[in-house]
Amino acid sequence: MSAILGLVTIGQAPRTDLHEDVAPLLGGAAFTEHGALDEDRFEGPEERATRAALAPASGETPLVSRLRDGRSVELGHHALLPRMARAVARAEADGAGATLVLCTGNFPQLPATRPLLFAEPLVQRAVAAVTGGDPVGVCCPHADQADDVGRRWSTVLDGPVRVSAADPYAPGDAPLDQVARAAAELADRGSAWIVLDCIGYTERMRRAAAAATGRPVLLARSLAVRLAAEVATAHHRTGDPA
Repeated sequence: MSAILGLVTIGQAPRTDLHEDVAPLLGGAAFTEHGALDEDRFEGPEERATRAALAPASGETPLVSRLRDGRSVELGHHALLPRMARAVARAEADGAGATLVLCTGNFPQLPATRPLLFAEPLVQRAVAAVTGGDPVGVCCPHADQADDVGRRWSTVLDGPVRVSAADPYAPGDAPLDQVARAAAELADRGSAWIVLDCIGYTERMRRAAAAATGRPVLLARSLAVRLAAEVATAHHRTGDPA
């Protein structure tokens, strides 16, 4: 039996936008998907109340994720955390040897009985290891996140950090254009590396950013999933009876 990696999105599963990029990175591990919002309703008259209940509180930096139907939703940490904990428990019940939280936001530790990995530290430390003191440009999904994202990256990287916003969940090909423009702006401001700092950014968006800038572009989903798959496989090989 192969190792199983739990993938927990802060939105809804399945994240079909991830599958094409993630499958080649798993190194033989299987995966099980669960979303923090899988139990919430976003249809009909219930949708407005659901979005209001999940919305960021005043002064809270918003999180952005994807619903099952492809639409996006803005979320606050307070409402999200208990939902994330339940999603992690469901992933472990499915046999996950390790679980990855598919969001590059900042979260406290959640209850778990097996390794629980968060995308943000995995991505940030990997980027720090390869960029040294070079200036790094970071793309985030929402302009209201820019100051917070810049502060968090600046605590990890040795070089200057610049931030620009591009919505990975906009309809059609708009995300490709937005990411290309944001990356070009960051390159024009002197960034030697570009980081697409949201799990919603895709390999196609990475290629668009690279073509627009001529700079190396690092993709959060690829970095996080590669490392998490290694952990799930290593944990599986220890013969964990779970």
